Amino acid sequence: MLLFMNIITWMLATAIFALCLWIRFEPGFQDWIEVLEIQVVYIGPYILTVISAVVMIVSFLGCLSSLQESSFLIFIFIGTQLLVFVGYVAGTAILLNFTTKNSAIQPIIRESMRRLIMNKHYQKGQETLALIQEHIGCCGADGPDDYIFLRQPLPSQCRDTVTGNAFFHGCVEEMTWFFEEKCAWIAALAMTNAMIHIINVVMSFILTQAIRKEENEAETYRR
Repeated sequence: MLLFMNIITWMLATAIFALCLWIRFEPGFQDWIEVLEIQVVYIGPYILTVISAVVMIVSFLGCLSSLQESSFLIFIFIGTQLLVFVGYVAGTAILLNFTTKNSAIQPIIRESMRRLIMNKHYQKGQETLALIQEHIGCCGADGPDDYIFLRQPLPSQCRDTVTGNAFFHGCVEEMTWFFEEKCAWIAALAMTNAMIHIINVVMSFILTQAIRKEENEAETYRR
């Protein structure tokens, strides 16, 4: 059973590793990170990438310890499982803290958007602002009122090309939804794998008790 669980953790770790690399290098995702200068979003995926790489190696240790029934290897395996569990929980917490609604990423995006609005008379700022609002379908940081508050004219990119009405949602909310949708699967897989590692710890303890019992019975029989 422990062998089977290790195969599952290896497969999940491989999936998380691949998804984190995809998030890091996927052009659509990467472009918005660079435009808004919010590289902190990558901290969570970086941690989960490292942890998943460790899991892919440790899973072989788990398979080896269960096949050889070595108490020493099993205790090493238990220690690594606990460390991996902590790593997955920490990585997922950081990932969600920078990719979900009402998280730490929203004030950062808000500040970036307001800075772009104030600097839109510069060519680069104007192009960046137009790119975000046109492609995402949003207006300002928290809505059209941002332009009124900052005493700036409402640009054409803030309006729907069909109705002519200003976009209702601000770019902070829209970008957060975009990041949340991209990272939800990674967070779910990471927490699932974390729970399986705890199951592995319990099963490993049970295996060590069974091995110890067999050793005691063998010693009693020899006597």
